[in-house]
Amino acid sequence: MSGIAAWLALSGCGGGGGGGEPAPPVPPGPTLLVCDDTLKAAFVPDANTTITLVKAFKRGDTLALSATPASPAPPAAAADLCLVKLRIGPGHPGPAGAPSTSAGIGIEAWFPAVAAWNRRIHVLGGAGWSGGIAISATTLIGDTHAAAVAADESAVTAVTDTGHTVTDGAFAMNPDGSIDTVLWTDFARRSAHEMTLKVKALAAGFYGANPAHTYWDGCSTGGRQGLMEAQADPGDFDGILAGAPAINWTQFTTAGMYPQVVMNLETGGPIAPAKQTAAGAAAINACDTRLTGAHDGYLSDPAACVYDPTADLAVLCIASGGTNASSACLTAAEARAMNKIWYGQTADGSVPPPAVDNGFNVTLAGNQLWYGLARGTDLTGLTGATPVDIGSDQVALNLQSPAYATPTFVNATGNGGDKWKTLTYAGPNSIAGAFAQGLALDGAFGGINTDNPDVSAFRNRGGKLILYHGLADTLIPPQGSIGYYTRVAGVMGGFPNAQQFARLFLVPGMGHCAFSGSVVAVNPGPPLPAPGQMYKVLVDWVESGTTPSSIIVGTSAGAPRSRPLCMYPTKLAYLGGDVNNAANFSCQ
Repeated sequence: MSGIAAWLALSGCGGGGGGGEPAPPVPPGPTLLVCDDTLKAAFVPDANTTITLVKAFKRGDTLALSATPASPAPPAAAADLCLVKLRIGPGHPGPAGAPSTSAGIGIEAWFPAVAAWNRRIHVLGGAGWSGGIAISATTLIGDTHAAAVAADESAVTAVTDTGHTVTDGAFAMNPDGSIDTVLWTDFARRSAHEMTLKVKALAAGFYGANPAHTYWDGCSTGGRQGLMEAQADPGDFDGILAGAPAINWTQFTTAGMYPQVVMNLETGGPIAPAKQTAAGAAAINACDTRLTGAHDGYLSDPAACVYDPTADLAVLCIASGGTNASSACLTAAEARAMNKIWYGQTADGSVPPPAVDNGFNVTLAGNQLWYGLARGTDLTGLTGATPVDIGSDQVALNLQSPAYATPTFVNATGNGGDKWKTLTYAGPNSIAGAFAQGLALDGAFGGINTDNPDVSAFRNRGGKLILYHGLADTLIPPQGSIGYYTRVAGVMGGFPNAQQFARLFLVPGMGHCAFSGSVVAVNPGPPLPAPGQMYKVLVDWVESGTTPSSIIVGTSAGAPRSRPLCMYPTKLAYLGGDVNNAANFSCQ
């Protein structure tokens, strides 16, 4: 028996478990799948799919695949679960040890007990390059989050290594330095789609019924994966939650190196963290009273902040005409560099005065190639002593030379050599040239930019999409999400039409995917979504028709503060009264 008919005939992981809606009665028919090694022969949906491990965990069992003690010890299973590891080929053959050599896409899928299943599939997205999540049948499970979701929610869930086991971008370059189009495609699109198909099929086999609802839930790379599903495989999911989506991949990753190039060219090297903190704190203090008149400690509307450190005597060093005698003062060159970093990458390194254009635009303006991070955001992830590897890796991949990457990038033609330090703003060896080359290679990179605004097929099948992005994101400028959603609305005939199935929520003060603040001066902390809150909003929209026009969020520590998150393009308005009470605000 093969194909969908066979998948629907297969079945069950057995055992007790609590929570969720009980699974429907198993219909009479062929024997259901069992959580043991018989599954390896029973589930063969195609020639490329191999089950490498099946393991049953009872409530209380240590979530480990080896008897070798781990440090720290893995947690215990919170319910009876069945783990299935799959490998989906064909992969990419090559020399042993080469990062681009791959046996295929690795998947870990977790199944609650038959009686516990709530008839949902809740698939989880990845982060960064997404490799190396311990798909091996003999190693410890690297990240037990998927197991926790399956146990706590009684939902089927899964994660994927996206087709490679290294954690940097070296997998995407063949040993001869050419583009590995196979693994780029697996990373960009195929891994998420194949994972979804196989997990749906296994669930039908385990439980004797199809899921009632299937959800994607991811942030950063996981957010990009979710949007790729909506764009390229719209039938896979009923609901997609895409946080801080890493769309516009070649643009934002390449532009992530721009702060390093700016500091290298303008000041001769990294700006001290204390100086960056002082500039960011000054920006917040200059702009965070605009909404209520009181200092929030973060920016509700970064687009309205035109703070200019080159004109702030209180942060400029005395030798640069300022009044600041501390070690955290900014020289004139450092202040100019901060404005360039906040504005974002330009074709020639020039930026307009902040009062004319602060860089926080819906669409790119003038010679702006990509957006910078908002004023007040903690920049140190991109402006530390060494660059974020994902940026230098992408520059190396764009220019097809590993030399531009940091030394962690390994390839047979040569390893990373920090040649990014030689990049200029414009010209033959420039960050602008690397940016343009990345855009030109998007097709060879598997369509990694994931920026197609036509998601009408997802809308037509009844899907619901929630995007969210922190306005203090430390890695991915939120303007990219705003611009993408605006283009979606354009394709759909305007924001009201787009909002029938897709909504964007911007989160003031929120960093990158952590539901935690990421600003340099927090007082006492921004109200943020609680873990799982955005997913619940999506589920309620899909299953109950509860449309989210605003979402009330609050602080998890310190003095209670609550505020609404507004559905874009509406903005938060203050009505008067206690500034820490969401009831005193509206979305207009």
